[in-house]
Amino acid sequence: MPAHPQAKPGYGKRSAPDQLPRTGADFAHLRTREAAIAAYIDRMTEGAAIGYKALAANIADYGQQACAKSLKFLSEAGHLRLVKEHLAVADNSLRWVTRTYFSRTSRDDEWWKAYVAGLRGVDLTGLDRDRDQDGEREREQDRDRPAAAPAPTPPAPTLAYRTLARLGRTEPRMTLSAAECAALESLAAQWLARGATPDHLTRSLTTGLPHPLHSPGAIARKRLESKMPPEPYQAPTHITRAVMLCIGCEEPETVVTLIGGVCLECREEMEAYDAAESKGLVIDAVPDTFRAVPAQREVARRADELRAAAGLKARPIPRPTHGDFARPLPRNGGADLVRGAE
Repeated sequence: MPAHPQAKPGYGKRSAPDQLPRTGADFAHLRTREAAIAAYIDRMTEGAAIGYKALAANIADYGQQACAKSLKFLSEAGHLRLVKEHLAVADNSLRWVTRTYFSRTSRDDEWWKAYVAGLRGVDLTGLDRDRDQDGEREREQDRDRPAAAPAPTPPAPTLAYRTLARLGRTEPRMTLSAAECAALESLAAQWLARGATPDHLTRSLTTGLPHPLHSPGAIARKRLESKMPPEPYQAPTHITRAVMLCIGCEEPETVVTLIGGVCLECREEMEAYDAAESKGLVIDAVPDTFRAVPAQREVARRADELRAAAGLKARPIPRPTHGDFARPLPRNGGADLVRGAE
């Protein structure tokens, strides 16, 4: 299974501090779906993409809608919060980033509020370095923890090894043997660790080759050593402001009231989904191609059905927009359409 994708630099998953050691019962209080997704998020690396689309693309059992709903319930259970941070970089640039903070240890609203308030003034350069070290220690502990003896399987080749092994597809004269790939793997891994992509590495090893070329392994080693990219530099960055967002609609806490990281409107939707599922209703997204009525009305109708199932009051239907009138008039000259807009 491929590794979970990383978010853009500065975004993605962030682990909350002071978590209890990982056990097999960390998410036993959650429903099966939320527990499975929480366990998956817990194993993700720092900076991994934690949006519902990325989760659905990498968790075979659940789709986008299930993952989106689960994130709301995990927020309500105190395991994650969506936080928007204003950053001041040493080069005098300013920017906003959105991060999802995750804790395998459930926290209440007061703890999360105090933690987010304490982010102001934090030096992210040192914090990210400490988090990377903590994450590496956790992974080492997981590797050292005894587990059931699985069937022996050969280790999968690393990305650095695979990139070297594929050089011959781009430039046949740079075809390397298995021994040469293994000998050069550590150098190629350093390139990737310093931010080079496999395509960048391939171009650096296959363009501008001498003619004739007698030893591809020697050429590859020479270029890997002499053209090594510099160590990545991260300008010192401080958080000047941090606000929590609703995990569903991403409205800030300065605009809406958040309870368990979820605004009141999204909580109504959660209650409606719970009520619908308890009654055995199947809630699936319908592609626009198969809709019998416009998407806006279909969404409103579905929301009303869910609210009715939950015993909630239906919302008023919004007045038609100008786009609703840009359709051919019916045979009665549009009298029904005009009456509907009155």
